[in-house]
Amino acid sequence: MRGFYNVCRHRGTRLCEEKSGQLRETIQCPYHAWTYTLEGKLVGVPHMDKIAGFDKAEHSLHAISLALWKGFIFVNLAEKLTPTPLERVFAPLAGKFAHWNLPKLRSARRIEYDVRANWKLIFENYSECYHCPLVHPALSKLTPYDAAENDLSEGPFLGGFMPITKGHSLTMSGNACALPVGDIKTEDGHRVFYYSIFPNMLLSMHPDYVMLHQLWPQSPQRVLIFCDWLFHPDAFGRPDFHPNDAIEFWDMTNRQDWHVCELSQQGIASRAYQPGPYGPREASRPRGTANICAC
Repeated sequence: MRGFYNVCRHRGTRLCEEKSGQLRETIQCPYHAWTYTLEGKLVGVPHMDKIAGFDKAEHSLHAISLALWKGFIFVNLAEKLTPTPLERVFAPLAGKFAHWNLPKLRSARRIEYDVRANWKLIFENYSECYHCPLVHPALSKLTPYDAAENDLSEGPFLGGFMPITKGHSLTMSGNACALPVGDIKTEDGHRVFYYSIFPNMLLSMHPDYVMLHQLWPQSPQRVLIFCDWLFHPDAFGRPDFHPNDAIEFWDMTNRQDWHVCELSQQGIASRAYQPGPYGPREASRPRGTANICAC
């Protein structure tokens, strides 16, 4: 697995115009046909053989650092040549999520949301359930808002679990909608886990599915959110596979969250706004965000 800046070393032309696709054996610039291998090495340069001292080895594509964690690809755009290894940064998570089989899960659906709010408001909203009784009446019927327990705060991570006290999962029916995603421990079979994986992942793990949010800030007042619902690969095609039961539940809940986050964004733009104190149900919040709303 490799990653490169999408920039030709000749005149900076964008090499790939599509967001996704499949390359063959080389990557060719559509401007002057400079051609690179999939390892980023420059191998084709029309008419440059007449340039004294030109060395193709000095014009490889600029590489970026990539790392895998639980099936997810993380990109490090740090300018230093040897960024901190992901294994060291993610050390507090070692072995924590093994029984959810994250690398094996498959996405059944993705919904994209365009939210007119700062991305940090989304993180902060996700990190507390103080708002749940009023904003999420359906969610509050299945899991009590005041029963959350934090079990992760070391490193750039935050989160914990809440019990499922009514039904078997967080779905429209309250029933499990698929096979268990893995060898879920007995006590965890009646819990939902919420984790913020900075800088832009929200990971919600249920006994029968995992919900993933990716946040991609577009401006200080706007963020694109990609939400995927992930299931065990053996669940697909079974008669007891009802992914829409979970998707509809969280699409409703997501939209409720995005609405109040947009209201917050509108309010903090007022010259009258000053951050108020956090309440006891807001103790689980991203570090260093005491004045998050003023950003």
